[in-house]
Amino acid sequence: MSNHRLMLAFGLLSVFSYSEVSIAKPISIDCVLQGTCIDGNNVMEHLKSFQGIADANKGNRAAGTTGHELSGNYIAQKLLAAGYKVELQPFTFMKFSKISAKFHQVLPAEVPYEDEKEFNVMTYSGSGSVSAKVSAVDIQLGAGNTSTSGCEAEDFANFPAGNIALIQRGTCPFSQKVENAQAAKASGVVLFNQGNSADREELFSGTLSEGGAVTIPAYAVSYQFATNLLSLAEPVLSFETHTKIETKASFNVIAETITGNPDNIVMIGAHLDSVEAGPGMNDNASGSAAILEVAIKMKNVKSNNKIRFGWFSAEELGLIGSTKYVEALSEAEKSKIALYLNFDMISSPNYKLSVYDGDGSKFGQKGPEGSGSIEQMFHNFYSTSDTTSVETELNGRSDYASFSAAGIAVGGIFSGAEGKKTEEEAKLFGGTANEAYDACYHKACDDINNLNLEALELNTNAIAFMALSYGHSTSTVRTVNKLATSMRQRNKVVFEKHYHCNEEILDM
Repeated sequence: MSNHRLMLAFGLLSVFSYSEVSIAKPISIDCVLQGTCIDGNNVMEHLKSFQGIADANKGNRAAGTTGHELSGNYIAQKLLAAGYKVELQPFTFMKFSKISAKFHQVLPAEVPYEDEKEFNVMTYSGSGSVSAKVSAVDIQLGAGNTSTSGCEAEDFANFPAGNIALIQRGTCPFSQKVENAQAAKASGVVLFNQGNSADREELFSGTLSEGGAVTIPAYAVSYQFATNLLSLAEPVLSFETHTKIETKASFNVIAETITGNPDNIVMIGAHLDSVEAGPGMNDNASGSAAILEVAIKMKNVKSNNKIRFGWFSAEELGLIGSTKYVEALSEAEKSKIALYLNFDMISSPNYKLSVYDGDGSKFGQKGPEGSGSIEQMFHNFYSTSDTTSVETELNGRSDYASFSAAGIAVGGIFSGAEGKKTEEEAKLFGGTANEAYDACYHKACDDINNLNLEALELNTNAIAFMALSYGHSTSTVRTVNKLATSMRQRNKVVFEKHYHCNEEILDM
């Protein structure tokens, strides 16, 4: 986005004044629990606007595009009209583009492979034309395997320079594996899914280091692709890859209430950007529209604590916007944020109602102090609303990771991405077992028809409940006498670097 466009965005904000705010009956916890405050149709109106923006701008709202810029301006207009203090926080990032990609087996027989069906070019892959033999790197096949393939430089001892490295997913970041292969003079990398469990066998997508450290082609493939390749005698593969990395500009939208204790801030966020493949209605216009509607509904609420909303950009490229936001805060400013609530994909067609496992009781990884209390508060809302909820792993794959690394208590909800709904979840939430929660995840079909209105409305009520509850008091997360606690005394939970929302970029 050009500086001129950014100035236009700021100029657009100045059109609105607080005198335009209409007086309406404030939202309350009682009406949220009764389901009478939030109308999912209102949230859908915001989503239709985002869809219209995408339709008019090459079918997406990706960071650094006009589609994202207009989405951010739409939110800013609505917030200023509702009386919020609004800021656009600009930043730059490295944008990756795949120009073209070809991949085929040369020997022992010619076999062409189809892009995005049999292989995916990894984000931030290098370019090049390669035809070479394949060398497997410390692989471990079979169910339950604990592969560390490519995680150590020693894995490439005696690696034939110029060969293509066949590496298995598992244990460490993709970038670490590929950079080790590059250092061992591999001409390219084929990284296959781990195969340790049924949900880690299919074709997947992955992202490498943003800074352009990888200069060789790197492709991701399924577990079955690799086992077929390993059954061949001395296979030869060929890559032809053209990629581009360029500096782009984008911005976060930050808004906060005029009233409330500025030393005890409740922060609520969602990422606004989509992937380039589609309009991103579930991922993540759903979360963005929901917190926007909650903010509008809360415009006349005078909460005890200041409430701050954030719509982050470039999450799909590596949690960049939220990272830039947290990095720009001083230690004193970070200490004022009592908690951060994250809403990423909350209207999956084949949804589950899952809450981040803040206390680590289900998946082992817990968040900073107070995260367990946030988890329990979400569960309490769903049980009071005559439904149930399950846990989802706190794994650093969305914008909460930046706040967790600063020692800020985190929580949120997630309705599912490309993973498959279990039989137990189908009994709890309906829908179809053994099918993806969102079959259009990161695809062009993630459009306005790829949403579940029931889940959207219920989850938006959950957001309102949490905002109202913590706007009143954060005592279950931290007490007033801890507000001045130095950030050094907060237990920071730092996740390994992730690069896409919910997409399994890190091997854990």
